[in-house]
Amino acid sequence: MKIRTCYSKNCETPIQMDRRTFVKSLPGLAVLAGTASGFAADVEPASPAKPQMAGGNSAADLQPITLVKPQTDGGKSVLAALQERRTNRNISSKELGPQVLSNLLWAAFGVNRRQGSFGKPGRTAASASNSQEIDLYVALAEGVYLYEAVAHHLRPVVAGDFRARSGRRAARSAPVNIFYVVDRTRYDMGPGQPDRRIGDPEVQKSYYYTATGLIAANVYLFAASQDLAAWFHNCDKDNTAGEFKLRPQQRVLFAQTVGYPAEG
Repeated sequence: MKIRTCYSKNCETPIQMDRRTFVKSLPGLAVLAGTASGFAADVEPASPAKPQMAGGNSAADLQPITLVKPQTDGGKSVLAALQERRTNRNISSKELGPQVLSNLLWAAFGVNRRQGSFGKPGRTAASASNSQEIDLYVALAEGVYLYEAVAHHLRPVVAGDFRARSGRRAARSAPVNIFYVVDRTRYDMGPGQPDRRIGDPEVQKSYYYTATGLIAANVYLFAASQDLAAWFHNCDKDNTAGEFKLRPQQRVLFAQTVGYPAEG
């Protein structure tokens, strides 16, 4: 199948590419940043078998994905999105287009201003002392990528289909599974840090769980504004940490599945 799309600066030069090339250059989604909530708690037991690999499990088998510029208007109003916000576990396997994926990740935890607090860029979701301690590991059909918000691109982590590590049978064929991972080294405990409690592990736990909820709420609202399905849930934490090559100070927290609603 040939796909007609455009990545030139002025979007005047269409490019023909086959489906495999298109998938490798994936990106996209249309905007909204706000707050909402809604979890699904039931977890299926993790399968002890490793997921099927697609072309090995080295990040070298993948190319970075430069996401198209996110759109910052459009979709339903915040109030309309709040009215529509819900968990939908019935998700189609249909791929998200480049603009949709880009907007989705930007709405989740993208950069929305150059200068935030503590000398860092501002993001679409808040975090304690602007620690920005939550990373989004994005599992697509061909591999897992780390969303790097400042550059607004996806950096390859591991090749292969790890969507099954979301721990939900219905999520395994969904186009996007976002894994929320905390990096506790992001908590600044230097002399300029006004929050004296930030070094306490229990306080950190309250901070990173809250930060995850705020990002997940953005995803829910964005999905509602674009007539997408979203589902926040638990995941296979034990296997995922090793497969995603996480460091000891990183911890897998939850996953969120996003895609088009399945028909019927």
